[in-house]
Amino acid sequence: MAEEKKEPWLNVLALTTVILAVAATLSTFKGGGFSTRSVLRQSQASDQWAFFQAKSIKGNLFEMEQARLAREVKVLEGEKGGTRLEEARKALEETKAKVAKYEKEKAEIKEKAETLEKERDGALRQGAPFGLAVIFLQIAILLSSIAALLKKKPIYFAGLAVGAVGLLYFTNGFFLFF
Repeated sequence: MAEEKKEPWLNVLALTTVILAVAATLSTFKGGGFSTRSVLRQSQASDQWAFFQAKSIKGNLFEMEQARLAREVKVLEGEKGGTRLEEARKALEETKAKVAKYEKEKAEIKEKAETLEKERDGALRQGAPFGLAVIFLQIAILLSSIAALLKKKPIYFAGLAVGAVGLLYFTNGFFLFF
């Protein structure tokens, strides 16, 4: 059996296929990382919004108590309620402070939830190019494999073009330039 003469361009094809495969592997890894981060941030944001709702419910209870105490103070002022009036005023001030406390806590929780949502959106935005890169890089690897089997340079050049698009998306995943 005579050995077939190996064409020199097949060495370049093999090297570029390896480069495309490494880039595809890294794209998969980075895309998965951003996907995980987006899911985690969504979960954390949902927890914060649930916490916000719980604080809203508690705050609403104190707002209703505040309104009740305000009416009671008004009635006691008309009746010159003495000690009961002072107790009602004190309870009203304590309730106002609790309402203010819950409003402050809600604002902090809302800010944290919105920050987590922005981080989730950023992770989604950054992960998407890696997903596209994997698609194009896999197609390029496929075309390179076919080119090697058939020893057809035009198929290899088509694979290079598709691979270049994949590498562009891969790079975009890091820098988000488009």
